[in-house]
Amino acid sequence: MEIDVTNAILGGRTVLGIEFGSTRIKAVLIGEDNAPIASGSHDWENQYVDNIWTYSLSSIWKGVQESYRAMADDVKRQYGVPLQKIGAIGFSGMMHGYMAFNQEGELLVPFRTWRNNITEQASAELSKLFDFHIPQRWSIAHLYQAILNGEAHVADIRFQTTLAGYIHWQLTGQKVLGVGEASGMFPIDIHTRTYDASMIRQFNERVAAGNFSWKLEDILPRVLVAGENAGVLTEEGARLLDVTGTLQPGIPFCPPEGDAGTGMVATNSVAKRTGNVSAGTSVFAMVVLERQLSKAYDEIDLVTTPTGSLVAMAHSNNCSSDLNAWVGLFDEFAKAMGLSADADKLYGTLYNLALQGDPDGGGLLAYGYLSGEHMTHFEEGRPLFVRSPGSNFNLANFMRVHLFTALGALKIGMDILLKQEKVKLDEILGHGGLFKTAGVGQKIMAAALNVPVSVMDTAGEGGAWGIALLASYMMNRSEGETLEAYLGDNVFAGKAGSRVAPDAVDVEGFEAFMERYTKGLAIERAAVEHLV
Repeated sequence: MEIDVTNAILGGRTVLGIEFGSTRIKAVLIGEDNAPIASGSHDWENQYVDNIWTYSLSSIWKGVQESYRAMADDVKRQYGVPLQKIGAIGFSGMMHGYMAFNQEGELLVPFRTWRNNITEQASAELSKLFDFHIPQRWSIAHLYQAILNGEAHVADIRFQTTLAGYIHWQLTGQKVLGVGEASGMFPIDIHTRTYDASMIRQFNERVAAGNFSWKLEDILPRVLVAGENAGVLTEEGARLLDVTGTLQPGIPFCPPEGDAGTGMVATNSVAKRTGNVSAGTSVFAMVVLERQLSKAYDEIDLVTTPTGSLVAMAHSNNCSSDLNAWVGLFDEFAKAMGLSADADKLYGTLYNLALQGDPDGGGLLAYGYLSGEHMTHFEEGRPLFVRSPGSNFNLANFMRVHLFTALGALKIGMDILLKQEKVKLDEILGHGGLFKTAGVGQKIMAAALNVPVSVMDTAGEGGAWGIALLASYMMNRSEGETLEAYLGDNVFAGKAGSRVAPDAVDVEGFEAFMERYTKGLAIERAAVEHLV
């Protein structure tokens, strides 16, 4: 088997996927059977500069190069050969945000990430104009807010893209996006699988008074669907990606995609009546729809799969960050007591304790809003934990409530889909850090959504594997073969996993918690307004 892998590496029959997450950049190399054969990663953190969540261009390129280098070193260590040729490459990243460039290709203002809830006016006005919900984090909301703010740089814009689109452009020279990623920039017409032409026209008319030298259609990336070729690695791009100069140019790229699309691919949930939920720094659920929703909802985003099918997305900016901070505090306490435990044991112990708590969390209440939360209309974050004198305050309930609240904002959006719109969902596939401790995240998620939750054994591979699979699909698909068929027949056939059905007592307990959660939002608003 190792000989086959080595030959595949030497023959350029492997596929590389790199995804930019909020806290980690991961590179995954897969073999001819679509299974990972090498990986590398690089940790990074966003910065809060001048009231903007951002990553610098230098940190972006350091992350690209370090994650690639670590993966290439892994190849050399395991198989004893250098990585010179790759069959196909794909890049993925955090969706949305704002990266605007001038004629010379220079970034006009620091990268504004999805975490910035600073476009409320733009979001409201565009949603009304289009009769289509435009979330604050979408790229078009950032552009329009910059126009509303009278920001001077807008006149100089010649190209606007996302993080994944930017990296792809620099490595290939192609200003393109996959349709799933593009659907987080501007609404997509699911019939043409490109930007909605009538909404483009409406936007241009709305900003005509600005007398800009550009039209919206001129500065947006071209839209491609899964399976299409999106350019090749240039000589300059090869040097950017691999600073050692070992990697050869000319490698084909698949369309760059967002983390939502790669999450769908990595969990085999791109077909109708399937869904997946990614739970980490943020949490979002994607449900592939059989029909249009009855109306627009502020809490629901409409995006697409990498092939252009309509997807309802419920997204919360906050999930595990505050929870992780509390676990870190317990780690500090353990060390102060002269004890030590690795991270897996610490998380496993605390998470499993949550399953022993009262069904509703003992009357405790928490909000893990480290950053603003658009789902509940908070521009700024204020993590908060409160209890009443009559609450059952113990460690099990404390952990249970913090797991509950990590999904609180998400549930508000999912209730619209499942309860109001009566969307049919056979099961939902989970992936991300919340599911790392076996069974716990699944059980809490099943209680929140009242839907069976499955986690595949491959779930830990994440979005980097997902974008690698999209590159593999582009390179290896048969004529007319759909992405759904390719994944089902070549990737997930025979794969094992675990499934947790909702428990009626847990579901009732989560609903009781949500009554406190929604009523207590006034407390959280007061914290945002008055706490320094």
